[in-house]
Amino acid sequence: MRIGIDVRCLGEGRRTGVEEYTLNLLRTIFETNKENTHILFFNSFRQSKADFLWVKKYKNVKLKKFNYPNKLLNLFFWYFNWPKIDRMIGGADLIFMPNIMFGSVSKKTKLMVTVHDLSFERYPETFSGRRRFWHIFVNPKKICERADKIITVSESSKNDILDLYGIDTKKIKVIYSGISPRFKVISRNDENLIRVKEKYHLTYKFVLYLGTIEPRKNIKGVIQAYVQMRENAMADEKSYELSNYQLVIAGSAGWLSEEIFSEIEKFEFKNSIKVINFVDDLDKEFLFNLASLFIYPSFFEGFGFPVLEAMSCGVPVIASNNSSISEIAGDAAILIDPTRPQEISNAMKEVLLTGNLRSILIEKGVVRAKEFNWQKTARSTLNILTGPK
Repeated sequence: MRIGIDVRCLGEGRRTGVEEYTLNLLRTIFETNKENTHILFFNSFRQSKADFLWVKKYKNVKLKKFNYPNKLLNLFFWYFNWPKIDRMIGGADLIFMPNIMFGSVSKKTKLMVTVHDLSFERYPETFSGRRRFWHIFVNPKKICERADKIITVSESSKNDILDLYGIDTKKIKVIYSGISPRFKVISRNDENLIRVKEKYHLTYKFVLYLGTIEPRKNIKGVIQAYVQMRENAMADEKSYELSNYQLVIAGSAGWLSEEIFSEIEKFEFKNSIKVINFVDDLDKEFLFNLASLFIYPSFFEGFGFPVLEAMSCGVPVIASNNSSISEIAGDAAILIDPTRPQEISNAMKEVLLTGNLRSILIEKGVVRAKEFNWQKTARSTLNILTGPK
């Protein structure tokens, strides 16, 4: 069987949720599935940041790279419904899109697509005008209607597809993503912990947010909650220990990140709030292990990798009680209303000051995270790729 896979989502060379999903899923599939031929479809007019050297180790995987201007190719896909991706790569029985993109597939060729979330439908105000127009023109609903099968990464996202697009529930399969085994509890004697601490100039005690710095992630809520926690610590002698904790906001700067940065300057404790605009991917597991608490009060998530990554590293987690996050976290995290900074602040105080609660969250988190692995995700995905229509 010839399976075409659209990997244009890897073009930026970043490690956001979609890229994390695509890279880990494909690597696991290629390592376990030798019977089929996999042809990767990629297009980039200019020099791409994407690294495909890892593909060469798989004998049954081929990369078909094209150099058309992306805007022009997307225009042809959108307006002319041409060219056909399956024909561009020399023929395929099925095309798999790990993320929704502009594209066109022959009628005789099956199409399978992963829909990570419909946040752009639920919360359009948290996206830039450019991104909103992109989603209008790419027309995710039309792609879902054309697809023979739809994978989504949570029951929450499945319900959104049913509710907003009216897609036949029989076409949709929920397959949870996995967590890389490199995210684990690391020995305190590991020299990499000191290296990362010194590299990013971290204190010994800090509360961590790690993810894209943009409005949808509710960074302002994190900052406000931290400031309230520090103010309360100054007023309450029993909570004074909380004054020793730094807030670390780490991740790539996204849309309207400047407004988030300016928010920090308003507060008395701004010198205790550290922003790390870029974290090397190889440093992430050590950064999690160094943290005293991980906080992820996002307004909406299709899955929420950082929540499980933090749990895997033995860090207590506070996260939102909405969308897929409560589904993924289960009872292994403190779930809060992301619209209420005071509630977030109270949760931070309880976790940092109550040893028994911390221990329970850490233990439950490690167990919970083990339920999500890429081998399980790959097996379920392959069953849909190679199974009957």
